[in-house]
Amino acid sequence: MAGQLARGRLSRALPKGMELSHFSVLNHLAHTSRDRSPAQLAETFNVTRGAMTNTLAKLDRSGLVHIRPDWDDARRKIVSISPAGRAARDHALSALLPVLQEMIEGMGRDQVRAALPLLREVRGRLDQV
Repeated sequence: MAGQLARGRLSRALPKGMELSHFSVLNHLAHTSRDRSPAQLAETFNVTRGAMTNTLAKLDRSGLVHIRPDWDDARRKIVSISPAGRAARDHALSALLPVLQEMIEGMGRDQVRAALPLLREVRGRLDQV
């Protein structure tokens, strides 16, 4: 329930037309130093390849990612973030920061710091299932 409420709150703060899944992919690509395949991204986000393909198609149509053939294996595609995608991610992040700061201030920084290791452990255990 907490995750669902957090996603709803963050989704409402995102710029018009951007979904949380779009921001998540752009944010991930902005932080990784290498391009990724759609299958790798699907695995990273624990979604089906079809769901990732749909998200990437929307991002590609908006010019936020570049999708090209893998020159080593023509059956695969490679995804990278575009300059417009970096700008959109930065804009979305600036819209999300006040929501996150409000939550942190409301809970207290020490409580948030104390909760993070537990949440990481829960996530790790859920990833194993």
